[in-house]
Amino acid sequence: MTGDESGDLTGRRLGNYRIDGVLGKGGMSVTYKATDVRLGRKVALKVIGDHLGADAEFRERFVDEARNTSAIDHANVVPLYDFGELEGMLYIAMRMVDGGDLAGLISGGPIAPARALNMLDQVADALDTLHNRGLVHLDVKPANVLVTSKETSREHVYVADFGLTRRGATGHRTRGGDFLGSPTYAAPEHLRGEPLDGRTDQYALTCVLYACLTGSPPFKGDVQTVIKGHLNGEPPAISRIVGLPAGIDEVVRKGMAKNPADRYPNCVEMIAAARRALGPLATSNEPPGAPGQAAAATVQQAPRQNTPPQGEGGPVHPYGGQQPGYGQQGPGPQGPPPQGPPQQGPPPGYGPPPQQGGFQQQGGFQQGPPPGYGPPPQQGGFQQQGGFQQGPPPVTAHRPSSRAVSSNSPRRAAAPSGSGSSSAPSWSRARSSPRSSSSVIRVAGTARRPPRRTSRSAPAAPKRRVPARR
Repeated sequence: MTGDESGDLTGRRLGNYRIDGVLGKGGMSVTYKATDVRLGRKVALKVIGDHLGADAEFRERFVDEARNTSAIDHANVVPLYDFGELEGMLYIAMRMVDGGDLAGLISGGPIAPARALNMLDQVADALDTLHNRGLVHLDVKPANVLVTSKETSREHVYVADFGLTRRGATGHRTRGGDFLGSPTYAAPEHLRGEPLDGRTDQYALTCVLYACLTGSPPFKGDVQTVIKGHLNGEPPAISRIVGLPAGIDEVVRKGMAKNPADRYPNCVEMIAAARRALGPLATSNEPPGAPGQAAAATVQQAPRQNTPPQGEGGPVHPYGGQQPGYGQQGPGPQGPPPQGPPQQGPPPGYGPPPQQGGFQQQGGFQQGPPPGYGPPPQQGGFQQQGGFQQGPPPVTAHRPSSRAVSSNSPRRAAAPSGSGSSSAPSWSRARSSPRSSSSVIRVAGTARRPPRRTSRSAPAAPKRRVPARR
């Protein structure tokens, strides 16, 4: 059976497996959606191509690695049900995972850092389990990370395609010249045919992390260009592509080091370093969006026309907010408070809140400019700290009209208590008005009639006595 003829297996029966359709095709195998008619369960059936099945070295390695993989019991490793040879074809029967793969998610653009790390953390733990058994996956790539479609608080992923898993060995090609793995995510020692170990998979996992955060692999182009990049090149910095913290560039640089000895001790440690580098973005699981989408959502209302616009930050990245800050809302616009007399409005507790740049007092309204701003009080006003006093001033602050006040009166009206000034109070003198008896005292812009005379006012003229009639 060749790769082209493998499509003809749909609708056929291979041993106990009824082949229902094609799930995916690769350079060395085809994976089918099949049914185990004996157990009545759905399986993913991977059939190896004839050009590899005829390779004696590959067949021996295939059986050895299938046995080792079937012995792995890990929550993030696709369980292997069966393997063998039927009708001259090598096959592996695995659990059918409902959902898609990581490659499909990356095709939609960069993935939110928290979501990407939650998935790759599971992949790293599964790979380290393999490495502790002396196995190497050798084909870590987004297409081999299966994501379940179940709606849970945390997406569950499986690492698939363990048919290439090998014990620490050398060599990267079969006798037929087929490369074991994917050059797009292959480590330099893998491409050079040098000894391989768990750090080889760590290099590939770092490439997958790069693809999740940027939407594309570290090196792009034809096969030769990609290979040269892995051997001698450096990928573009993630911080320059999507505006993430610069610390993630150092994590990628170490995880993709050309020398395996310069990489992290294991895959889990590499993902942990990425979490530390990304800071709050590693825990904020907001869905990804177009650049500026999340930042625009933080705008609550438009500023007034006399309010200066907010300043621009750094480059906008697709995870919300602007750099620096990375999604955290910065301070409001700066500028002096509004000038002018106090605003008139409804009583406290009603109406909209003050706009940005205003001056807010208890009660939720602008009672006037803060101390030190705005024009001096109008003639006849009564000023106190924090604005103009509302309501009538203290009794001691008023004088009667000029008709009742004599210039020779020994009494003088006292200054308002708490004014902190020795100058005379700023009330309106009725002496300047020809109709002093109906004069008006203006306090805080509100017209009021003068209060009645009190005991502190000048004494009235004595009443004339009239003798009583006899």
